[in-house]
Amino acid sequence: MKNNKRPINVGIFDLLVFHWPITALASISHRVAGVGLFVGIALILYALQMSLASEESFNHLKSFMTSSPIGMIITIALLAALVFHFVAGIKHLLLDLGVGESLEGGTFAAKIVFLFSAVLILLAALWVIQS
Repeated sequence: MKNNKRPINVGIFDLLVFHWPITALASISHRVAGVGLFVGIALILYALQMSLASEESFNHLKSFMTSSPIGMIITIALLAALVFHFVAGIKHLLLDLGVGESLEGGTFAAKIVFLFSAVLILLAALWVIQS
């Protein structure tokens, strides 16, 4: 019998030592951003309800989102999830059209997704902080 040293059961800590390719990181991050948006829909709908209730509740929500550190973090996190999910979604649409289906093309596309997303998230964070 062959002596195989591969793990039979992969635990959660084993996942931390794997070398993940950038394409896998982009795919997993796209899914995590989608889950974050799904969970964030409850907060977004609650904020919409508050903003439409009265002028006073709108002003309270606006001050919470722009001057409270917790509100700014929530706003930036939701914007970051939206931006990353959008940019990665465009990459997936291009892959569906046959653009970048090779390993090199997929790696380049994943790098572009991370680069564009980082720039757009930084701009969104600056916009929230300056408001």
